[in-house]
Amino acid sequence: MFSAFANCWRIPELRARLIATVALIFVARIGANIPLPGVDPKDIMDYYHSMADQASGGVVAMYNMFTGGAMLKGSIFSLGIMPYISASIIMQLMSAVVPSIARLQQEGETGRQKVAQYSRYLTIIIAVVQSSLLLGAFCNPAKVGQALGLGNFTGTIVVMESKTLFVFLGVCLLTAGSIVMLWIGEQITQRGIGNGTSILITVGIMADIPGALTSFYGMTFGGKIGTAAANSHGLEKAFGMLVLFVLVTAAMVAINQAVRKIPIQYAQRMVGRKMYGAQTNYLPLKVNYAGVMPVIFAGAILSFPPMLLNPLSTLSPQLEFLRSWADVFQGRGWFHYISYAVLIFGFSYFWISIMFRPVQIADDLKKNNGYVLGVRPGEHTAQFLDFVMTRLTIAGSLFLLIIALMPDLLTLQLSFPQRLASFLGGTGGLITVGVMLDTMRQIETFLLQRNYEGFLKKGRIGSMPIPSQGPRPGSENNALGSMERTCLVLFLLGLTAWVANHWSSFAL
Repeated sequence: MFSAFANCWRIPELRARLIATVALIFVARIGANIPLPGVDPKDIMDYYHSMADQASGGVVAMYNMFTGGAMLKGSIFSLGIMPYISASIIMQLMSAVVPSIARLQQEGETGRQKVAQYSRYLTIIIAVVQSSLLLGAFCNPAKVGQALGLGNFTGTIVVMESKTLFVFLGVCLLTAGSIVMLWIGEQITQRGIGNGTSILITVGIMADIPGALTSFYGMTFGGKIGTAAANSHGLEKAFGMLVLFVLVTAAMVAINQAVRKIPIQYAQRMVGRKMYGAQTNYLPLKVNYAGVMPVIFAGAILSFPPMLLNPLSTLSPQLEFLRSWADVFQGRGWFHYISYAVLIFGFSYFWISIMFRPVQIADDLKKNNGYVLGVRPGEHTAQFLDFVMTRLTIAGSLFLLIIALMPDLLTLQLSFPQRLASFLGGTGGLITVGVMLDTMRQIETFLLQRNYEGFLKKGRIGSMPIPSQGPRPGSENNALGSMERTCLVLFLLGLTAWVANHWSSFAL
């Protein structure tokens, strides 16, 4: 594996992509630490901390995790890439109910570009709405928090005197920051390695690793090394937590890679003047086909009833009973977890119903003279594929439920710190594992195409074959391209500025 990482820098194209990816990520992290003008970031942190035990605490924590702490710091990248994620999900769901959008997606590259353009326009609208609501809450935090049940914040957030100017300027900056994040993600996809949007979310999740390590040290040792508190069962706790982390990560990797292989037989066919004989292939059906989307949808849906019932309960004394209903949803009781499980299973099947098309797959197999062994082509094949995917979804949904409940189990039953428990399962762990596997798969493709050894000698990622022929190592041009040089200079300048800014702390 270490030789594979070393070989990544011997391929000029791959080296340029890696440098471009790191440089663009560095730019995104700089923007995540630039605060909004006209507001005190410390007040924003206190405001969000007051929501920790409320119904919105889960939503705020998830949003802050996806933005890499930018929301908690009140930075210009507080919205992050999330408006574009929301717009993309809305466009995917609309493709199942709006025929015109479905036809655009079937028109090839031109149609997909139009859908992507519509997603960008929708991203701007969502960013404007979200930034307006966020800045409006900053201007009057106590009233908004009491009305929506967002927390028990009794202080004030110091903003500039002209609140109208503050909201207008803030909306422009937050919307522009979201568009810049979208541009960075597209540049990573085009010029870097991996999916840019997914990588930005993953980097945001991993940005809390130093804080998680601090919580890990404080929980296991509880004091300075060499003291009695540090030596009291510290090594046993540390070893147990490391074993738990390895087991949970291995389980997430296994379920993300798990597929059910359906044997496909292709009959003899004439193509031009060549006769192609019968071939046997496999149709892989993923066990976790829906990915992490059901967990995100379920968490968002459960947060809506309290945010709707709390303001309604303040309208009239006769509606005070609605607050008790809101407490049922926001409490971590049996009703919450049963509803959470039902929503995860429901959204898993909903996602499969709109994304997995057994009828289309059966028709494509029939057109290519292929059929599932033991199943008649056409309608019977579609019914068989639908039956198999339905059974696979049960196993995948059960796994998602266990992983999603893992942080709550560790926090409530074993008193784990929240920022540490989030790395032992949950939404962040699922996203990180999936994105890392996809990125490693793309890197391995570059290595195997040039006859370099991949990450694994046995059981390659995604069962990728080794190409029999390819260009010899060292035959590529070793000169740095203009994009590679630009990204490298940008990264070095940013690193130099960061070191100069923190030189006093290093000197101490």
